[in-house]
Amino acid sequence: MKMQMHALSATLTREDGMTEPRIEITDNLDLLLGVLPPRVRQQLEAAPALETLIEVVLDLGRQAEARFPSGGLPLNRGQVTREDLDYMVARIGAFTKDNRAGIERTLHRISALRNRFGEIIGLTCRVGRAVYGTVEIVRDVIESGKSVLILGRPGVGKTTLLREAARVLADDLGRRVVIVDTSNEIAGDGDIPHPGIGRARRMQVPTPELQHAVMIEAVENHMPEVVVIDEIGTEAEALAARTIAERGVQLIATAHGNTLDNLITNPTLADLIGGIHSVTLGDEEARRRRTQKTVLERKAPPTFDVLIEIHSQERFAVHLDVATVVDALLRQAPVRPQLRLRRADGGVDLESPPAPPVAPARAPAIAAVRRRRVRIFPYAVSRERLERAIREIEAPAVVCSHPRDADLVLTLRALARKHPKKLRELMTHSVPVHAVNANTVPRLSEFLRDHFDLEAEGPDPEQQAALREAEDAIACAIAERRSIELAPQNAYVRRLQHELAGAYGLESESVGTQPFRRIVIRPTRAESGSGRRVLPSPRQHFA
Repeated sequence: MKMQMHALSATLTREDGMTEPRIEITDNLDLLLGVLPPRVRQQLEAAPALETLIEVVLDLGRQAEARFPSGGLPLNRGQVTREDLDYMVARIGAFTKDNRAGIERTLHRISALRNRFGEIIGLTCRVGRAVYGTVEIVRDVIESGKSVLILGRPGVGKTTLLREAARVLADDLGRRVVIVDTSNEIAGDGDIPHPGIGRARRMQVPTPELQHAVMIEAVENHMPEVVVIDEIGTEAEALAARTIAERGVQLIATAHGNTLDNLITNPTLADLIGGIHSVTLGDEEARRRRTQKTVLERKAPPTFDVLIEIHSQERFAVHLDVATVVDALLRQAPVRPQLRLRRADGGVDLESPPAPPVAPARAPAIAAVRRRRVRIFPYAVSRERLERAIREIEAPAVVCSHPRDADLVLTLRALARKHPKKLRELMTHSVPVHAVNANTVPRLSEFLRDHFDLEAEGPDPEQQAALREAEDAIACAIAERRSIELAPQNAYVRRLQHELAGAYGLESESVGTQPFRRIVIRPTRAESGSGRRVLPSPRQHFA
């Protein structure tokens, strides 16, 4: 069997001054070309930069297409026929339930498109490459014995890093490594795994739904020191990963998501980093922490000790202590991962980002943007008024539509005293219930300020809302050169709106009678005739 290999040379500098072997990319491209229809193979073999081929797409009744990093290349010798598809299917492995097949002892992946009768009408032939040497940028982390979670966008190299990590741990360190290979992407198709995983052992998964069961089976039956898993994506798989970690086995895995923030906001996978839950603090504790009364905290130790974000093949962000980082993010504290950059010569540079500016001790408006918003379910409380109160005081909250999604329930005090059946049902779901005296914007704003420990700043909330309406009207009048009518206000608020309009050279007039007297903002005659003017932001004027 002929093996086609493309190698990239790069010197990898170690701390002891020695050099590591060069990076090598092995793709077995000749084996993939061998299963393609002859006319498609002939055109591909003549294509430039064949070693960078990403995939070949064959759809029934269309021209075949080869895809490279620089773009697609149509293969113009006729359209794809059923005979072409049958030719390929006869030369590759059987398709599994996820419509994937492969070529034995290679990393190439062939995925099928089917019509509603189950017949194959298209094939995507993805080139698989084993890249030796990529793990050097995080080798110290992999060899530390700590469990490592790898995140990154599709195609950035997560699976390639997993494969190389398994080989290094099995061959260089002599550890017992078991790979749970759901789609045969790590160790290739067939019963004999690809040599890219070294002496690591591979357990194949019959269907993706059984991945969590095979993960547990790997630990119970084969006594591994290291378990390697690609794409943890369900709650059952997250629970299986925690079970494995609690047994003292090192885990190296990838998960859906690009950054640590994605996991914090993903209720299915948050357990991988310790799980997140809402805790209500007492008044004294909230004042001591200088935070809101309802805060998010980590429920348990993280399943993974270290998290690696792959930004690109040359840039990695490493969080060396996941527990500390998650706690810091939940407290709105700055997080500074260790950045690792691969140089052109293969060496690795460590880079620390500049420290972010420290926010004031009491900056509720800024903190409200950063923290995860508390979900409030209004029961017998006006949803519109509650949303208006949240906007006006910039509270870190959002109104939700169902109590099962809520962090707290807000109702009226008079109703709470009657203790209706529906409210009792809500209280049995362990969701805290709070009450307000009246269903008005000022009372709702007062509750939100007290609950989130926000200080009242600036104008009265209703005045602030009226001025914001005037600001929006000014911007619209300038941009669209038309008159804008505002909502009715009292005399004092109308005077503030008149002053705001006059500050920007716009005309304003009070119209109507009380209690519906309101102002109309108009562009000046010169404005409406000569086009738009560039004016400073109204918010800057009132800052």
